Amino acid sequence: MDDRYISIIEFCNCHRVETSFIHSLSEHGLLQTVVIEEDEYVEREQVRDLERMMRLHYDLEINLQGIDAINHLLEKLSSLQNEVRLLENRLRRFEDY
Repeated sequence: MDDRYISIIEFCNCHRVETSFIHSLSEHGLLQTVVIEEDEYVEREQVRDLERMMRLHYDLEINLQGIDAINHLLEKLSSLQNEVRLLENRLRRFEDY
């Protein structure tokens, strides 16, 4: 099996989570799954996000709509932080002259 993917069943067994949670995330567009030879997988790059969504849902009891809103805000925050970094770098160039 390709190292880029982790089995949903393996992930759920390891984290003691129902596969229906993963399917719900996928149905709401919060997670991309891949079917390879009749088994479902998630990309390893998405595991960190999946674990975060799992904690939001099970530990904080946030529903899927709330997780979607939180993801949107986190993406916006990250974009704004990148923009601030870019502007700070530009400003430093002008201050050096």
